[in-house]
Amino acid sequence: MLNLENPFLFAIGALLIVLALVIDRSRRKSGSWALPLGPPGGASFEAPVGAGMAVRAIMAAEILGAFSLLAAASGPRSLSMELVWLERGADIVMVVDASPSMSARDMDGTSRFELAKNLVRDFAAARGADAIGLVGVGSDAALLVPPTIDRKALESRLDSLSIAEFGEGTALGLGLSVAALHLSSSGAKRKAAVLITDGENNAGEIHPATAASILRSTGASLWVIGVGGAGEAEIDYVDPETGRRRRGVFDSRYDQESLAEIARAGGGVFIGAPSAQSFVRAFARVGEEEPTSALWRSRLRATSLHAPFVIAGMILLLLARLSRRYALGAFL
Repeated sequence: MLNLENPFLFAIGALLIVLALVIDRSRRKSGSWALPLGPPGGASFEAPVGAGMAVRAIMAAEILGAFSLLAAASGPRSLSMELVWLERGADIVMVVDASPSMSARDMDGTSRFELAKNLVRDFAAARGADAIGLVGVGSDAALLVPPTIDRKALESRLDSLSIAEFGEGTALGLGLSVAALHLSSSGAKRKAAVLITDGENNAGEIHPATAASILRSTGASLWVIGVGGAGEAEIDYVDPETGRRRRGVFDSRYDQESLAEIARAGGGVFIGAPSAQSFVRAFARVGEEEPTSALWRSRLRATSLHAPFVIAGMILLLLARLSRRYALGAFL
């Protein structure tokens, strides 16, 4: 919403500009008379057709330039409402499996991986006070985004995260260890890690149950979401190393008990999500059972628009001045 910090100044200035135009116009009419130019009985002098239009265009530029500078002096600003959280929320790290099997398109036509990223994005958007972090898992694991309330940074890295970015294995223990390392130094009252995977641990030097125990010692809660069901599933992804598209069918199955064991080792909860609907419900449950800050207030945020009006006004007045001096002479 556009707003002026000093609308009274703008109103007075606009009134003076209009009054000056009226006075100038009345003076021109009262102080002028017809003086025929040309030989007696001959054709009278007439200004070229384009001259009148040029004069009007120059005057319009001068008026708009004056109003732009007046608006700049009146404090133009854009107003928007924003939420201010009065206490720190939870620190939550999303540990996302990016192995090739996550490209299986058995989530109502969407891949497990894309739906997982969409649900993480929606989860973060609904919890403005919480700092959300992101860990990517493959044959290796890495912290991609430390816990932050900067949703643009999180969404940007989520968008760029790709299948097989960290290799074709599934190092669940490493992923949980990375989450535990960063949550151990967190000063938040509530901490949590959410592991999203469709496979068993088959890479890395750390057993996932050991990593889950370390995570538990930091005071963080653990959620393990097992994605996908049993049976044949189509996979389709682009290998980030070769740039070649890989497609095929694989026998989708994982040991739910092994994932449940990881959850138990971390004192957490395992949720099976064989379908898109159950996947959505799993995230809804995490959102409901992980408390977040409820204390907030709204604040009016003002963004100054002073510079654009000054620049526009100066350009218009400069163009009008140059046009009067050089371009208008071509018509006369």
